[in-house]
Amino acid sequence: MDVRAYAKINLGLRVTGKRADGFHDIETIFQTISLHDTLTFTPSHALTLTCDAPDIPTDETNLVLRAARAVGGPPMSIALRKRIPAGGGLGGGSADAAATLRALGRPDPELALRLGSDVPFFLLGGTAYATGRGEVLTPLPSLAGIPLVLVMPRERVGTAQAYAMLRRFSPPLGLERVRAMIEDDFLSHASEWINDFEEVVPHLAAIKTRLYALGAAWAGMSGSGSTIVGAFREAHDRDAALAQLENAVAAETTAGSPD
Repeated sequence: MDVRAYAKINLGLRVTGKRADGFHDIETIFQTISLHDTLTFTPSHALTLTCDAPDIPTDETNLVLRAARAVGGPPMSIALRKRIPAGGGLGGGSADAAATLRALGRPDPELALRLGSDVPFFLLGGTAYATGRGEVLTPLPSLAGIPLVLVMPRERVGTAQAYAMLRRFSPPLGLERVRAMIEDDFLSHASEWINDFEEVVPHLAAIKTRLYALGAAWAGMSGSGSTIVGAFREAHDRDAALAQLENAVAAETTAGSPD
């Protein structure tokens, strides 16, 4: 059985405060995109994981194995074909974990949250307003079909390091404001899609500036970095920009629950 694990981008990410449990409260719009990993599940005598990317661990630190063990059931041989870069702010590990839960018949949000703060979103997919640690989700009208460029610098930004470097918190927009932006013309409100982590990794700002110069309607960091996303109104404009960029791939926003 083959299951796709779709990446996500953050359309803005505001860190609104620090919690008593040591985590941070955030406000963001999660959006699934067409870039995806593929997991193949085959009945086996023991639970094993292999991966075609040599930099991805296949031991108990991998969320795929942790998800499979949490589900239980017959052992599986799991082969992971990796296309979502690790440490890029695209949620690849969480997407893989959610795909494992779906494949093994346990798409349980509570179980997903035990694996990671944004794993529950990947059970939902599409477009969602997220608060709390990222697990309080409200589905939003679809933003599917927006042409994207994903610029993937070689530098990687650790999530814990990025949070430790934050020096201020941002006020939330609120769900009603976000709904109004979508109902109007989301791309025309690009100045409101701020990502607080851009201040702690300023060396990536030149990529964002370059995307705007190439015609992006919005450009910004996904998650805590380091992928910089450019959103375009037309696919041909996206393709023209892509031809002038290094370490970049094309993608589109997608709708609905993952397959």
